[in-house]
Amino acid sequence: MKQLRPLILGLFILLAGCSTLSHFSWSSLSPFNWFGSDITVGDVGVGKINAATPLNQDALADALGGGYHLRGGMETHNGGLVAFYQALKDQQVMMVFYGPTGGTVQRVDVTDKSIPSQWGVKIGTEFGDLYSKAFGVCQRGHGNDRDAVICAAPQSAHVSYVFSGIWHGPEDLLPADDVLKSWQVSKIVWHATATR
Repeated sequence: MKQLRPLILGLFILLAGCSTLSHFSWSSLSPFNWFGSDITVGDVGVGKINAATPLNQDALADALGGGYHLRGGMETHNGGLVAFYQALKDQQVMMVFYGPTGGTVQRVDVTDKSIPSQWGVKIGTEFGDLYSKAFGVCQRGHGNDRDAVICAAPQSAHVSYVFSGIWHGPEDLLPADDVLKSWQVSKIVWHATATR
């Protein structure tokens, strides 16, 4: 026991010192985070990727630090062409990075279950755990997300959550709040430009 006291005291001092660091998160001490991804979606970007990151394979691979296979392409969006890179793991698309050709990352779609928002929201989180009502914060999705509902993150104008679930009503109406409460986050989206 006498040998444990200095160890415990040293650990306490170390942790007390860490609390003064501006980027330290007490949640990072959770055993659930020890073996998971250190990438999170936050106000300024996704992990090391932000609005200053060039939209090219080398820059994205460097920022991701390995673990993903990247492939690029082009698609139409609002009548114009945008470039994208998909980050794949085990042949599954985990993230998609969008932006203008030769430009920087303007949007990131995250579907990797190991990447939460910095506020603890992850793929599978239910609507009812985050919101009491959709009015004023949510809208119907469009394009590939036309069957979903997109809600602004309470903590950031740069982050939104895409909720998916079962709805048999009109496509242009939001489902009722009691229907939405069991819908789950299917995608976390970061935008370089504030959405509200």
